[in-house]
Amino acid sequence: MYEVTVEDSFAAGHYLRNYRGKCENPHGHNYKVRITLQGRELDQAGLLLDFKELKMVMKPVIERLDHRMINDVAPFTTLNPSAENLAKFFFDETNVTLKSSTSGRVSVSTTPRRRELGRQRSGCDTAERQSRMRRGTVRRRCG
Repeated sequence: MYEVTVEDSFAAGHYLRNYRGKCENPHGHNYKVRITLQGRELDQAGLLLDFKELKMVMKPVIERLDHRMINDVAPFTTLNPSAENLAKFFFDETNVTLKSSTSGRVSVSTTPRRRELGRQRSGCDTAERQSRMRRGTVRRRCG
């Protein structure tokens, strides 16, 4: 089984409906989206899928949400913008284009402030970290 993973991030606001607690109020997150495609066969170039193609499919989905109030973007005008529903949204939106390629999975997480501060110890300067976040990171794993 082969896997190709592309990761990117975006910032957006949201609030949770039918929830009791702080998250029922409008607030923001830095989201991390990781899309992993799986398959058993490689193409003639030895690739499951070109990273560039997967990033091109992911980019318009992220652009629809980046620096927006997610609750104002369909389907989240009625669907609760939980991490689980965001993961399903990314899976559905990217699967429209990649339907014939492979199976896979999507994860969406928020970046806690503690973790953001912890990045300072990575040895990268702030400009380099921001540049990496804008262009996304990619990983390839086989096994």
